[in-house]
Amino acid sequence: MREYSMETARTPVIAAPFLIINPKAYLYGDQALELARLADRLSLDFGVDIMFTAQHADIRLIAVHTDRLIVTAQHMDPINPGRGMGHILPESLVAAGARAVVLNHAEHPLTLADLDATLVRAGEVGLATVVCADSISQCRLVAQLGPDVMICEPSSNIGTGSLTTDDYIRDSTAAVKEVDPAIMVLQGAGVSTGEDVARVLALGADASGGTSGIVCAQDWCATISGMLAPLRDEKDRRRQLMDTSHRVRERRQDHLR
Repeated sequence: MREYSMETARTPVIAAPFLIINPKAYLYGDQALELARLADRLSLDFGVDIMFTAQHADIRLIAVHTDRLIVTAQHMDPINPGRGMGHILPESLVAAGARAVVLNHAEHPLTLADLDATLVRAGEVGLATVVCADSISQCRLVAQLGPDVMICEPSSNIGTGSLTTDDYIRDSTAAVKEVDPAIMVLQGAGVSTGEDVARVLALGADASGGTSGIVCAQDWCATISGMLAPLRDEKDRRRQLMDTSHRVRERRQDHLR
């Protein structure tokens, strides 16, 4: 079991490439915990980070029974301790074991002002931020607010099993990276197989994942494993590129000495 504090939450929690499993309200309680424990084991087996979104009431349950998952809240409000009946206090999420939060999903949209204020509060308590955007122009605008991760997906594709076009994946990723190359871009609309994950990675994405393609699958283990395999391959590819780049820099420095 893990113990949590504000200092724990401020530790960097995610590295690309990674998978997100987003049960929304399909699973809760024991069923959500069953999927979370499986995902936790597979994250260790494949050496790939997994963000797991949970119902707010289940965050502590999942956090204390998993070791590697980045337990993620599905929403929060930009309030401070004190008044705020019925709203979700950021500090309470950290205390429960959340290390990240998803904001502005198509099923829970925020005004630009509320999104900006909520990102500020997330930064104050140390929660990593995952922000959703729809059109290319929205992706570019939201990127200017500086989230850690952006989910770029047309709302019309959510839950349909219909993959986004190559042009959208390529252009929305580029729009975000042009604003801030450090923002990780997740492409997940319609993704349900390892082949889908490999496709979005090849088009420039840093991460993938989904909801119905995972939670409605007959074999959770096979489905998640199939998605993690190309992510592991991409992680190895990026590591090799970094090692090569490091060796080239060392040779140049030796030549200059």
